[in-house]
Amino acid sequence: MDEPTVEEPLLAVRRGGDGEDGAMASTAAEVKRLLRLAGPLMAGFVLRNSVQMVSVMFVGHLGELQLAGSSLAASLANVTGFSFLFGMSSALDTLCGQAYGAGQHRLLGVYAQRAMLVLAAAAVPIALVWASAGEILLLFGQDPAIAAEAGAYARWMIPSLAAYVPLACALRFLQAQGIVVPVMASSGVAAVAHVAVCWALVHKAGMGSKGAALSGAVTYWTNFAVLAFYARLSGACKATWTGFSMDAFRELRRFTELAVPSAMMVCLEWSSFEILVLLSGILPNPQLETAVLSISLSTASLLIMVPRGIGSSLSTRVSNELGGGHPRAARMAARVATAMTVLVCLVLVIAMILLRNVWGYTYSSEEEVVAYIASMLPILAVSFFVDGINGALSGVLTGCGKQKIGAHVNLGAFYLVGIPTAVLLAFVLHLNGEVIMAKERVFGSSYHGERKGLRFKYSNSMKNSRNVGVVFCNEDVLNAVL
Repeated sequence: MDEPTVEEPLLAVRRGGDGEDGAMASTAAEVKRLLRLAGPLMAGFVLRNSVQMVSVMFVGHLGELQLAGSSLAASLANVTGFSFLFGMSSALDTLCGQAYGAGQHRLLGVYAQRAMLVLAAAAVPIALVWASAGEILLLFGQDPAIAAEAGAYARWMIPSLAAYVPLACALRFLQAQGIVVPVMASSGVAAVAHVAVCWALVHKAGMGSKGAALSGAVTYWTNFAVLAFYARLSGACKATWTGFSMDAFRELRRFTELAVPSAMMVCLEWSSFEILVLLSGILPNPQLETAVLSISLSTASLLIMVPRGIGSSLSTRVSNELGGGHPRAARMAARVATAMTVLVCLVLVIAMILLRNVWGYTYSSEEEVVAYIASMLPILAVSFFVDGINGALSGVLTGCGKQKIGAHVNLGAFYLVGIPTAVLLAFVLHLNGEVIMAKERVFGSSYHGERKGLRFKYSNSMKNSRNVGVVFCNEDVLNAVL
C-alpha cells in the first residue's frame, strides 16, 4: 500500500454531506467520547510525570544541596532531552490518528517504527549534552557546588533516554487507536514500582541522589514492557502492528519535517519553565531560590498534565475525524474539550490555593522552603489556569498537523515577551523568586497570540488551499475554540 505524502489527504473530505455527522456528534455524545479518552490519559500523564517528581522528593530529604542539584539537573534534562523527544513523538498524534480515522491501519505500525528510528538518532546528541551537564552549568554561571551535584545527577539519568524513546512512541501508537485504559494501567504499575525502586537505590543500596536518577530508567523500561506485553498478548493491535517493516526506513525526512515543528512547539514552552530554574541559580541565595522555584514548577508540571490529557484526547479526536473526512465532528470535539478544560482548571486552581501551606512538606522539611513555596503557589495558580486553556488549542493544532503555527506563537510569546520580562523582574527590579510572576504574562501572551495566529493563518491560507497539513483541516474546526 502506498503511503500518502505529508501534503496529501489520507481520505477524501466530504464537501457537503455532513448532515449525518451533525446528528452523531451531539454535545452529550462528544462529552462521553472525550471523557472516555481524557480520563485515562489524564491519569497516565500524571502518573508518568510523577516519576521525576518522586525522584526529586527522595533526594530533597537528603539535604538542600542535593535538592538544588537534582532539581537543576531535572530541569536541564527537560530542556535538552525529554521535552524534545516528547514533542517529536507527538507527530504520531497527527499521522497515526489520521491514518486510523482513514482506515489505513497498517500505517500506524510503520509510523511508530519510523518514529523510534528518528527519536533514537536524536537521543545520541542529547546523551552527550547530559554527560557534560556540570561543565555546561558552570559556563552559565551556576554555583560550583550545585553544578557539580547536578552534573553527577544528569549523567546517571542518561540510561533513561534508551527507555524513553520506545515508550513515547508506544504511548502515541496506542492512543491514536483509542487504547487508553491499558496505557493508564501500565503507567500506574510503573509509578508504584518507581517508589520502591527509588527507595531501594537511594537508601538500601546507598547510592543517594545517583540512585534516584537511575531509577527513572528502570521505571520507563517497566512501563514500556507492560505495554509491549499487552499489545502482543491482547490482540488489540493485530491490524495496526504487523511486525517490523523495512518501510520504516522510508520517508524519514518527511517524518522529520513534521516531528521537528512538533518538538519545537513543546520545547519552546517547556524550556521556558526550565530557563527560569536556571536563572534562579544565579540569584542571591541560589540553593533556596533554585529549590523553591523547581518545586513550584514541578508542581505546575504535574497538575498541567490534567488539562494536557484533555488536549491530547482532543488531538486524537480531531485527527481521527479529519482522517475520516468529518470536519464538523472535529469542530464539536474542539468546543466540548475547551469547555471541559476551563472547568477542570478552575477546580485545580482552587486546590492549589487551599493546599499552599502544606504542599511544601512533601518536598522538604525546611520551614524556610515550605513558607516560600506557600507564597509562590497562588501566583503559579494564575499562570496555570491560562496555560491549561492553551492545551486545548495545542490539541487542535496537533490534530490538524499544523504544529508549526504553535512553534511560531510559542517562540514569540515565551522568548520575545516572557523570558525578557522574567530577566527584568529578577535582575533589574530584584524580585528574586517572584520572577515566576513573569509566567502569567507569558501564558497570557501565548493564549492571545495563538488565537491571533490561528485566525491570521487560516483566514489567508484557506483562501488558497483546502489541503492543510497531512489532511484537509476545516477552518471551522479552528474557529471553534477561538
